[in-house]
Amino acid sequence: MLLRLDDEARQVVLGECLGRLLEGRGRVYLEGELGAGKTTLARGVLRAYGHGGAVKSPTYTLVEPYELNGVRVHHFDLYRLGDPEELEFIGGRDLFEADALCLVEWPSRGEGWLPEPDLRITLALAGSGRQARLEAGSERGEGVLERLAAMPELAGCLGEADTSEEDETAR
Repeated sequence: MLLRLDDEARQVVLGECLGRLLEGRGRVYLEGELGAGKTTLARGVLRAYGHGGAVKSPTYTLVEPYELNGVRVHHFDLYRLGDPEELEFIGGRDLFEADALCLVEWPSRGEGWLPEPDLRITLALAGSGRQARLEAGSERGEGVLERLAAMPELAGCLGEADTSEEDETAR
C-alpha cells in the first residue's frame, strides 16, 4: 500500500489510524532516512492510546516504554545500536511479548535478532510531504492493511505519491 502524506498532520492521522487498528499489540518496523518522519508516525500511534505529550525518539536509551490505558507500547530507536545482541542485554525478548505493541525505528540495525514484523512502513520525502509504503509481514498485518485502506480519515492519501521532485532530478 502506498500513501501520500501531504504534511505532518497527515502523518499523525496515519499513525492514529494504525494505532486503533493494531489494538495495542504487534510489531511495526519504521524505516526511512533521518528526518523522514518515523518518530512523527510513532507519535500518532501513541495518540491513539491517549498519549498527549511530546514523543522523542529514544536514540540513546534504545527504548521508551509507555503504559497507556492498559496498553503497553515500546518505542525502539536502534540507530545507535552497536550490535543486535545489545537488545538481549536490555531485556528485548520480554519487550517483544505478544500483548505489547512494539514500534521499531531503524530495524535494520537489529537484523538477525528482531522477530519478523506485522507491518513494515518505509517513509520517504516526496515533494513537500512524505510517501509511506506499508507492507504486511504477517496475516495480522494483512488484515490491518485491508481495514486501513477503507478508513475515511485517509481518503485522498491512497495511490501514488508526488514524484515531481524525482522526475525533475531524472531529467
